[in-house]
Amino acid sequence: MMELEKYVSEVLPRNMASHGLTVCNAVLKPIRVLLEQRRIPEDGWNDEEVRLLLKLLSMMDTDKDPDAARVGEREGRAASPLVAELAAGFCHGVGRSGDVVAPQPKAPGGSAMYALANTLASDAIRRFGAPNLRHAAVLPLSTGMSIALALAALKKDGRHVVYPRVDHRSPIKGVELVGLKVKFVEGVVEGDAVRVPVDDVVEAVDRDTAAIISTTTFFPPREPDYVKEIAKAARDLGVPHIVNNAYGVQSREIMRMVRGAADAGRVDVVVQSTDKNFLTPVGGSVIAAKDEGVVERVSSVYAGRATAAPVVQFLAAVLCLGIRGYERLRDEQEENRKLLEKLMVDVAERHGERMLNVFNPIACAMTLTRWKPAEVGAALYNLRVSGPRALGPEDWGVCCRRYKVAYLTMNAAIGASRTDVERAVERLELALKQVERRD
Repeated sequence: MMELEKYVSEVLPRNMASHGLTVCNAVLKPIRVLLEQRRIPEDGWNDEEVRLLLKLLSMMDTDKDPDAARVGEREGRAASPLVAELAAGFCHGVGRSGDVVAPQPKAPGGSAMYALANTLASDAIRRFGAPNLRHAAVLPLSTGMSIALALAALKKDGRHVVYPRVDHRSPIKGVELVGLKVKFVEGVVEGDAVRVPVDDVVEAVDRDTAAIISTTTFFPPREPDYVKEIAKAARDLGVPHIVNNAYGVQSREIMRMVRGAADAGRVDVVVQSTDKNFLTPVGGSVIAAKDEGVVERVSSVYAGRATAAPVVQFLAAVLCLGIRGYERLRDEQEENRKLLEKLMVDVAERHGERMLNVFNPIACAMTLTRWKPAEVGAALYNLRVSGPRALGPEDWGVCCRRYKVAYLTMNAAIGASRTDVERAVERLELALKQVERRD
């Protein structure tokens, strides 16, 4: 900037030079403030501001050096400009073979970008509800793979993981990936809710237990685990405890539960998805912990360098949203959840069904006593409604040996609009009528 200011001052009249430099400084100010404060901005940036930051950082990587002699097998080469753009110019990726968050000599810009993304991830987890989880890192992995990474880093001697039953294949496959077995703790139907008693979780822990995985977010009628009580038990038993908080950051209620668990007992790592919480393309997650050393241990297990794409997408997303933008989305999510329940109650009552009385800040469920769940699900799919789940009492997904009734769930997750909710419920009404006519 010093050279630019000197040149402009020499070749332009003073008033023109002053005005031009004022504009330039105004454009660069958000970047200066971000790098000084290292916090998510209160107000979101526009796309051009984000592009400028990413361009400045990516230009530091060695594949941009016009005088370099690149003879290695991995030099950030791209088949076309489009291919490079798909990674925002960070063709060298992030990390080193021994540690995904370690600075990469060929990627000074990518390494700086990754460090900034991790700083903002920590800021996001703290400011969106869990200030006691002071350290975080963005991983270019799904939540299931990140759970596997955490297990590989944290597991004590043992052969199985105690898992309050959630019928979700990703965490289960993550456990199996690191050579452990899943020891399910069955769900129990209490009223309309499926819950896993804490006493049963404690009883399942033995000398062969490598870790406990609890869950905060899933489809009703499965309710969140009693993560606070499980955290206390994990502390008393000396067993690592990983919390699968897949889409919990969007919910203020869920984040209060996570914060309470981390305060009350042992919570080693909390894993959350970037796409489900921060509106990025699929492929990333944020791991968070109270102890910086735990985040470092998990990061060091990652094998090889990593793609920068999910990391830079998270960084761009939180900069575009800002704190106020994200809180507005949370407000909308809460309002849409209320609207979804109201509209589904009306549909249920018109068709002789009822809503399930289950705690879930994101999704609702209603009974399907007069319809075959598979037919309702197929009808909704054909009506272009994405996301609902229609299950029978013994289907995979009910999280217990047998639920008492068939049911349908719908979500009002962050980023969904009021129109999405209204349209989905209107088409639910149509789907029920279509299936009813066929019968």
